[in-house]
Amino acid sequence: MGSLRSRISSWFVRRYLARLRGKGTGALALLPDAALMPLRRTGLDPVPELGLKRQQEPVAKLPVPFGLNVWLVTGYREAKMVLGDVGTFSNDFKHLVGNAGVRAEDNPGGLGFTDPPDHTRLRRMLTPEFTMRRLERLRPEIQAIVGERLDSMEAADGPVDLVREFAMPIPSLVICELLGVPHVDRAEFQQLSVARFDLFDGVAASLGAMSQSLEYLHRVVKEQRESPGDGLLGALIKEHGEDVTDRELAELADGVLTGGFETTASMLSLGALVMLQNPDHLAMVRDDDAAVAGFVEELLRHLTVVQVAFPRFAREDVEIGGVKISRGDVVVCSLAGANRDDELGSDLERLDPTRRATSHLAFGYGIHRCVGAELGRLELREAYPALVRRFPDMRLAIAPEELAFRKASIVYGLESLPVHLK
Repeated sequence: MGSLRSRISSWFVRRYLARLRGKGTGALALLPDAALMPLRRTGLDPVPELGLKRQQEPVAKLPVPFGLNVWLVTGYREAKMVLGDVGTFSNDFKHLVGNAGVRAEDNPGGLGFTDPPDHTRLRRMLTPEFTMRRLERLRPEIQAIVGERLDSMEAADGPVDLVREFAMPIPSLVICELLGVPHVDRAEFQQLSVARFDLFDGVAASLGAMSQSLEYLHRVVKEQRESPGDGLLGALIKEHGEDVTDRELAELADGVLTGGFETTASMLSLGALVMLQNPDHLAMVRDDDAAVAGFVEELLRHLTVVQVAFPRFAREDVEIGGVKISRGDVVVCSLAGANRDDELGSDLERLDPTRRATSHLAFGYGIHRCVGAELGRLELREAYPALVRRFPDMRLAIAPEELAFRKASIVYGLESLPVHLK
């Protein structure tokens, strides 16, 4: 089993890194810097301009082409108002069609681009499978996956890339376990999840990656329909039968892949970097089981790897934060900006693992809050301590200024993280 997982992970990472090296200059590269500002960072922190925007203009117009009125929301209170008001703001994909090359057939469906009542029905099916009680059955498998990755890293000669060998394989294999994807299919399954979040090649390219993913998942669902397994897809088929269509099942599986792979991978690599740069944090995670949950929660807030939420579309004229937004306007909430608002607490530009848990927006808010939040927490709480306990003398293999971060991605992260383990 371990050897198969190793081959799957290595193949997938090679595909991913090849895509990074081959990136073109899509429509996003033509946007003015001010429009890209919510996706920019300086190392681990949002660019200072984002904080200034939140202080001076928590609801501000973004300079974008395509004839759209786009508003950026950076204030915590204002973001919660938008994300929590499904009566005034819509997530329906149809609002994107016709803009920036987006076609109706690119619709990925699922929960992210769906409004009630369809969203309500689908979410009700999915939620029971993501309670902590249900997820506990995955803990032994998560521990085994983490252990296999650590064993593989320990056997390697020279520096190890934590992105390639640790951060990416763990969530990808966990999601395969969750969905019940057969081992022989996992290489094909995993290579489909990355391109959708990298907007450098344009919105249409990202949506094209979603369509390719759905085509594959339709085949997986058809097989599960004929012979339901013990994973999420099999459980939904057994529980709901013909009340859920194959298309809906594929879209739900795609949403799990979307929400659970690259986000957790980015958290794993960036969290490892935080510990490498802060020996006290590393020692705390290594030595104090009781401190791990608090460290993870503060790290989720501080890093906020999902930088912006899915766009919302105003159904009617509305006022948010004293700003009038017209029917049909697009509203984008900066989760990274909102999570450093003084509304949440004091000194939020600083990472403080001892901080009392905040009501952060790292997983979103309202009916579209990430359904897999508890799974992500479980993976992080298992992986971080295991890593630093196995390799307590781990250190960067390159100078910090040589680290390569993503330039313009909805999900922020590292392209690589070379370390010496011993």
